[in-house]
Amino acid sequence: MEKGKGVMGMGRRWAVDFTDNSTSPASRDIPDPLGFSRASLDQDDSAVTRQKKDAEANWEISEYGRMSVLTAISCKAWEVAQGPFKNLMMMGFMMWMSGSTVHLFSIGITFSALWQPISALQGVGKVFEPYKDNRVELLAPKLLYIALNLGGLALGVWKLNTLGLLPTHASDWVSSLPPAQEVEYSGGGMPLH
Repeated sequence: MEKGKGVMGMGRRWAVDFTDNSTSPASRDIPDPLGFSRASLDQDDSAVTRQKKDAEANWEISEYGRMSVLTAISCKAWEVAQGPFKNLMMMGFMMWMSGSTVHLFSIGITFSALWQPISALQGVGKVFEPYKDNRVELLAPKLLYIALNLGGLALGVWKLNTLGLLPTHASDWVSSLPPAQEVEYSGGGMPLH
């Protein structure tokens, strides 16, 4: 069975053909919408692709075009470097929504907030690999990327502290302290001689 054909070779019942093959003046009485040009439909596709190729070749050949490509690479590297900021804002909102009580959701969000920056910091070289060029300076975008991920890591550690999962109080270390010395003894109402 041919695709698009129903049983018994009939065409689709709901298919509509929008091509205007009529030459009657009634169909030409309706004006074209604003910005529509019938001449653009009649243009040969090969001419359009040839014009695009010529424009790309002229862009790459000119010195202005070459500098613009380097600027575009640099701007894209900065855009990638600022990406963790969006993640930082989203993760901060999710941590705020999870509350300060210890339960499965807040622990999951907190460990996700810790894991994402750590994995991002391990792959800094891979993130900026597509933008590697001798003429494009990537040190500043890499430093910004690292700083924002360290900020995300600090946010995760702060959330661990607010949940009480970091040992920051003296009571967290009671098990490692030696037992206290008895200072006085007390006894019942009878003297023990």
